[in-house]
Amino acid sequence: MRILMLAQSYPPIGVGQEGDVRNLSIGLARRGDDVAGATTGQPGSKTGQTEDSVSSEHRQIPRSPTISVIICAYTQDRWELMLQSVASVQEQSLQPCETIVCIDHNEILFHRCAAYWADFAASTPPIRVIQNKYDGHLGSARNTAAETAAGEILAFLDDDAAADKDWLQILTHPYRDERIGAVGGRPLPVFEAGRPAWFPVQFDWVFGCAYDGLPTSRGPLAHLIGATMSVRRPLLEQVGGFHSDNHDDMDMCHRLAHIKGSEAVIYEPAATVRHFVPASRPSWKYFWRRCFFVNKGKVEAFAQMGDAATLGAETRFVWYALTKGVPRGISQAAKGDAHGLARSAAIIAGLGLAAAGHVAGRIDLARRLRRQRQQAARQVFDTAAQAGGREK
Repeated sequence: MRILMLAQSYPPIGVGQEGDVRNLSIGLARRGDDVAGATTGQPGSKTGQTEDSVSSEHRQIPRSPTISVIICAYTQDRWELMLQSVASVQEQSLQPCETIVCIDHNEILFHRCAAYWADFAASTPPIRVIQNKYDGHLGSARNTAAETAAGEILAFLDDDAAADKDWLQILTHPYRDERIGAVGGRPLPVFEAGRPAWFPVQFDWVFGCAYDGLPTSRGPLAHLIGATMSVRRPLLEQVGGFHSDNHDDMDMCHRLAHIKGSEAVIYEPAATVRHFVPASRPSWKYFWRRCFFVNKGKVEAFAQMGDAATLGAETRFVWYALTKGVPRGISQAAKGDAHGLARSAAIIAGLGLAAAGHVAGRIDLARRLRRQRQQAARQVFDTAAQAGGREK
């Protein structure tokens, strides 16, 4: 199981360690003035909040922020998908000031990428290939890229996701309101072998995709989807960067909402990307394992968040799935859809597995805390015994 307490395995953004980790504010001061500003245009979307609904003092920031797009990769198995991902950024209607490809502990892939995009290192905008310098994986790779980024806005795109042409323009438009700290887009699944008829759309989150129950227009959301999300760089630094590998997106959103308020983290469904789903994933084995182990891991992640943790999003998801998803499947079955009952059953099974994972996570956490208390008590006893021996 991947390490969840990544703050112990690598320093968060903005924390110096023997001069190894650059503070993001220092990086901005050194590089920000040298980067050409990108122009943020009006997106072609009528969903959600409009400019007129934003008070005049918050309507526009003094200038359009610079944007760095960050794509993290770890395997050559996704080579063609990664090429499509980077190409989709190059074709954006709003160009970023740079694209950073961060390779997670794969020397062969790093050298292959560095050679492939060597001619783009000095282009405008440039494509820079770097390596994850920490022991973690996705969370630490994103931290590594964020530390070197020049943009004031960091936009994250998965290496197996291709962005629509106006993705970046729509995703970053809400930052005209200075109160907005993070914006997430909508990843739509692209199934290699087609969607299984039994698989409920409420559980597309197991593929890292948007699911039924999310807002249909721009609005606050407790947990953005990591395949397409963005954040103000100073705020990412303020929360200490990404603290988790498996739950890096959730962790960031909760910590940011804790210091800025829930209205600072918003979902913009008009900012869409196409997220590839390989044929091996739409299976019962993958479904049950994700439902169980993701929710088991969340317990530890929430424990590390402290006061920033909240189960509100999970509670709302359960309520929506039970009151909307299950009856819908039954109704569809009554109208002749042979797989309607299977989807309803999958929803119930998925929720049960998620609950079981949560309970298992709570048990593991309680055991770990008990062991820590016991070790602390033994250390106190050993110290007292040593002191008593010296007095004799």
